[in-house]
Amino acid sequence: MEEHGDKAIKIEENKTIVEEINNENEILKNIEEGYEEKGTKETRKSRREKAKESKRKATIAIMITLIICSLIIFSIIFALLNIKNTNILSGISILNIDVSEMSKEEALQKVNDIINEKLTSDITIKHGSYETVVNTSQFGIKFNIDKAVNKAYNIGKADNIVVNNYKILLTKLFKTNIEPELIIDEEVLQNKIKEISAKLPNAVVENSYYIEGKKLIIVRGKRGNKVESEKFKNILYAQIKDINKKENIIELPVQEADPEPINLEKIRKEIYKEPKDAYIEENPFKVYTHVNGVDFDMSMEEAEKIIEENKQEYEIPLKITIPKKTLADLGEKAFPDQLSTYTTRYNAGNYNRSNNLELAAKAINGTILMPGETFSYNQTVGERTISAGYKAAGAYAGGKVVQDVGGGICQISSTLYNAVLLANLEVTDRSNHCFETSYVAAGRDATVNWGTVDFQFKNNRNYPIKIETVAKDGITTAQIYGIKEKTEYEVIIQSKITSYIYRTTKYKNDATLEEGKEIVEESGFDGCNSETYKILKLNGKVISQTLVSRDTYDPMDRIVIRGTKKIAKPEVIVPVNSGEEEKDKPQETDINSEESDINQESVT
Repeated sequence: MEEHGDKAIKIEENKTIVEEINNENEILKNIEEGYEEKGTKETRKSRREKAKESKRKATIAIMITLIICSLIIFSIIFALLNIKNTNILSGISILNIDVSEMSKEEALQKVNDIINEKLTSDITIKHGSYETVVNTSQFGIKFNIDKAVNKAYNIGKADNIVVNNYKILLTKLFKTNIEPELIIDEEVLQNKIKEISAKLPNAVVENSYYIEGKKLIIVRGKRGNKVESEKFKNILYAQIKDINKKENIIELPVQEADPEPINLEKIRKEIYKEPKDAYIEENPFKVYTHVNGVDFDMSMEEAEKIIEENKQEYEIPLKITIPKKTLADLGEKAFPDQLSTYTTRYNAGNYNRSNNLELAAKAINGTILMPGETFSYNQTVGERTISAGYKAAGAYAGGKVVQDVGGGICQISSTLYNAVLLANLEVTDRSNHCFETSYVAAGRDATVNWGTVDFQFKNNRNYPIKIETVAKDGITTAQIYGIKEKTEYEVIIQSKITSYIYRTTKYKNDATLEEGKEIVEESGFDGCNSETYKILKLNGKVISQTLVSRDTYDPMDRIVIRGTKKIAKPEVIVPVNSGEEEKDKPQETDINSEESDINQESVT
């Protein structure tokens, strides 16, 4: 019974265990089913969201595609509408000159006309009391109009459809202004600035040098006023670019400056030459001039010690080596043709001035210039000093005629200038006088001044030239010899006065001169504006006419000395009359007696 009871208890326990296991399995099953149901719901939700996202993206893609297609279609239509447009787009200007809807040729013509007017206009340059007028063309500045017009024309045409359309729209909306590139002849511009600077009151004098025989003469410059070159250039460029600006006035930027330090290394390099013989090549015919060997006849250390001294002028000995054969040894064959000649007259009775002309002409005579070489009047003639034989004679300075050592030698430079023009040589540096001269017409003079103003020209021909100058018996002549070119032009120089600047009369009071009297101290003369042209003819036909220069000559005031000294009136002596006479002239008697009484009172 006990065993049977134990078995029954075990069976019950087993049933209980089985039920518990089954319950646990059921719970696990339910949990798994719950998870599966939850996962299924989440998956369905995720799929719906993904479907919506895909649909949204598809919609966006379709819209983008439609927009792109629309843009492409619009661009094609826009491009087709503009493809036949052979004119410049609307809204484009060049230097603020409207060229909208113009052909290239029309735009080029319009812009050139307006800009050329600007580039040939006069500019008044001022600094304090100093004032001068310079034609814009003398600065050597131009615009690259062709390039600017091409750039304007190619806007909306030179790129692909998209870029072209973008540029077209941009131009129509915001407009486009093209600034042409400046073409600047730096040498011409710099020379003109130097010329203006040299004419300033109290202008700086740069260091200079020249060769005299076997000596290098270095002349120390002097502190003074100088144009601030870069500032002036920027002001000038802005003035030229401002097409609409009518007032052509520039305030000159000036600073006080020292001359550049003396650079012996640079000077030595500039003068150094190896000796070379002259010779002629027959086929093709070509003349090679001799070259004298030139070098310092001392070491650089010794030369440096010389310029350490505080002096105005320094001398450095030179070693000159003459080659075995010079150009003169080749004879006239080297210079068979007279290329030009020009003559002026002077008063041989003015001994000092005549002496100066003869010395300057002698210094230049025989100068040979190879192709490409530049002639400098100041370097060739040298400084005009008493020790060099020059004398004091009349010269223009400070707006009047003064006595100056070397006065008059501008007649030689002016005579040579005309010969140079007639030989069709290239003038690189030339200035007119402040007043007209008596020996050449307005526009045909060339002034010089040691250390400031030079006359220079370049041998731009294919062969060497020889200069012959002489001043004798009241006549000075400049002749240029060389070899005529295959095409040799006839040169005609014409100058004309375009307007006059009339003199004014100024009075100077003189207390030592009686009132009412006047003495003309200076008659003065009128000034003028002039233009000079070079005409080239070939076989009798005019090939070209070129403006050489526009020049301004100041008037010289008429100066009159006016007396201010008062003249004392002579004392009136009244005769003593008898009584009978007084009765005959009762009125006179009354006046005289009154005067007598007054005088008597004043005495007492």
